[in-house]
Amino acid sequence: MITFYRLDYVVIALFFLCLGLIAFYFYKTKVNNADEFFLNKRAIGLGLFIATNVSTWYGGILGVGEFTYKYGLLSWVTQGMPYYFFAILFGIFLAKKIRKTNFFTIPELIEKHYGKKAAFLVSILIFILTSPAPYLLMVGQLTSILFGLSTIWGIMIGLIFSLGYLFWGGYKSDVWSDLFMFFVMYAGFFVIFFFSYHNLGGMAYLSSHLPKAHLTFTGGASWVYILTWFLIALWTFADPGFHQRCYSAKTPNVALWGILLSVPLWFIFDYLTISAGLYARAYTPNLTSAVLAYPALADKILPAGAKGLFFIALFATVLSTLNSFLFISAQTFGKDIMKYISKAKEKDNSVLLTRVGLAITSVISIALALSVQSIIGIWYLIGSVCIPGIILPVFGAYYKKLSIDKRFVVIEIISGSVLSLLVVIFKKCFNISYLTNLEPMIAGLTISVIIHIVGIIDRIYNRSQIRV
Repeated sequence: MITFYRLDYVVIALFFLCLGLIAFYFYKTKVNNADEFFLNKRAIGLGLFIATNVSTWYGGILGVGEFTYKYGLLSWVTQGMPYYFFAILFGIFLAKKIRKTNFFTIPELIEKHYGKKAAFLVSILIFILTSPAPYLLMVGQLTSILFGLSTIWGIMIGLIFSLGYLFWGGYKSDVWSDLFMFFVMYAGFFVIFFFSYHNLGGMAYLSSHLPKAHLTFTGGASWVYILTWFLIALWTFADPGFHQRCYSAKTPNVALWGILLSVPLWFIFDYLTISAGLYARAYTPNLTSAVLAYPALADKILPAGAKGLFFIALFATVLSTLNSFLFISAQTFGKDIMKYISKAKEKDNSVLLTRVGLAITSVISIALALSVQSIIGIWYLIGSVCIPGIILPVFGAYYKKLSIDKRFVVIEIISGSVLSLLVVIFKKCFNISYLTNLEPMIAGLTISVIIHIVGIIDRIYNRSQIRV
C-alpha cells in the first residue's frame, strides 16, 4: 500500500467531489434530445475536441509504466510513434469526410453503403471492440494498489463515478468531464517528472542507472516485433471514438485540426510518462511487479499533496477512457444493435435504449474483467478479432475507388474476424508449431485484404452493382 498524508487525501477527495458535482449537474439538467445526448448538437469546438481526444487515448496508463520499466524507449516506438503516424493519416484522409456525412455512428455509415446485414455485423464488432472491461479492470487494480481494497470494489467505484453523469448527460457530460481530467492528468505527470528531475538528475543519472538497451529505440527487440505493433496501431482507423469526435465537431476543419493538433500533445504526454517510467526503473530497480512502476516511484519521490495530485492523475487518465468506451459501447447497443433486432416501427427511443445499454455494458464488462484478469489479454483478444473485419469497409465507404459490393463486404467482415478468432483458439488450445509466430490480427487482415481486392476487381469489370 502507498503511504498517504492528510493533504493527499484532501486532493483525492476533491477530485472525486468534482466528478460527483458533474454528475449532479447533468442529473439536474437531464439531456434527452438525441442530437445533444449523442453528439452535443455537433457543436464541439477545437479546444474541447482536442482535450477529449487527447485524454481518452491513454486509458492503459499502468501498462505504459510497465512496458517502459521493462523495455525503456521501445515503449515510445511501439505505443507512441505508430499511433501518431496513423492518427495523422486519419486526420488527412478521413476526418473531414466523416464530419461531412452527419452520421451518428460507424454502423449507420456501413448501412448506407453496404446494407443492413453488414451494418449489423459491424455493430456487434464495435460493441465488443469498445468494451470498457480493460479500463474497469485497471481502475480496480489501481484502487487495490493505492488503498488496499479488493479489485471488485475498485471496479464498482469506477462504474459509479462514470455512470453518474453518462446516464443523464450522455456525450455532452463525457466531453466536459474529459476536459477536467485532461488538465489533471497533465498536471500530475508534470509534477512527477519535475520532482524526479530535481531530486535525481537528468540524462546523466538515467544513463548511469539504466540498462543500455533501455535508452535505445529498439530495446533489443526485432524489427518484426516492432512492425507487428505498427499493424496493431491500424486500430486508429476503426476507432469509434475518433469517428464519434469527428461527427460531433463544429465544422470539418475542427475535425481535421483537432486530430492533427492532438499529436504534439500526445508527444508531450508520452515524454512525461516515459520519462517517469525510466526514472522508476532507475530508482526502484527491484520491483516485484513492473505494473507498480509509477506508484512505487511516486511513493518514494513525491511530497505530501504532490503525491495525491499524481495519483488522481492516474485515475483521471483511466477514467477518461473508461467513460468514452462505456458510452460508445452503450450507444452501439441502444442506437444500432437494437435497431436491427427490434421489430417495432421506426421510433426515436435511442436515448432510452442507450441508457439501458449502459447497464448491460457494465454487467458484461464486469464479468469480462473479472474472468480474464489481464488488461493486455483483453486488448489482444478484442483487437485481434474485431479490427480486421472493419477497417477496409470503412475506407470503402469514404472512397469510391475502394468500394466493393455489399456481398463481398459481408463475407469480408465475417471472414476477417472469424479467422482471427480461430487463430486465437488454435494457439491457445493446440500446440501447433507453425502457428506459434502467427499473429491472429495479421491472419484476419490478410484474408480481409484478399477478399477486398477480389471485390474491387469484380467492380472494375462491372460484375456487381455498387451503391455509393
